[in-house]
Amino acid sequence: MSTVIVVIHLLLAVSLVSVILMQKSEGGALGMGGGGMSGFMTGRSTANLLTRTTAILAVGFFLTSIALAVIAARSRAPGSVIDQAVPTQSLPAPTTSPAKPATPPVPTAPTGPTAPLTK
Repeated sequence: MSTVIVVIHLLLAVSLVSVILMQKSEGGALGMGGGGMSGFMTGRSTANLLTRTTAILAVGFFLTSIALAVIAARSRAPGSVIDQAVPTQSLPAPTTSPAKPATPPVPTAPTGPTAPLTK
């Protein structure tokens, strides 16, 4: 079920981006729609169609986003993060006395050819 919603969500996202890019900007420099009175639609009717299409696609995008969030929340098992991170059976038993630090080994005098040279 979530795969179908993800595919619809992606199609809505791509459609929304393309419809937004087709709209005529306020300056008119980047827009591909509109143009003049000649053509299939006038500038005003093209703007109305693109505005309504953008609104419909945006509502669909938000609805699929909410649906995906609800599906993700329901598929998650309830519980605490702490319960999942530290299982109670693997904890070591507490010690009654502190551990003694290990004594470092005593250095020995060098033997053989590695002995220091004397003058």
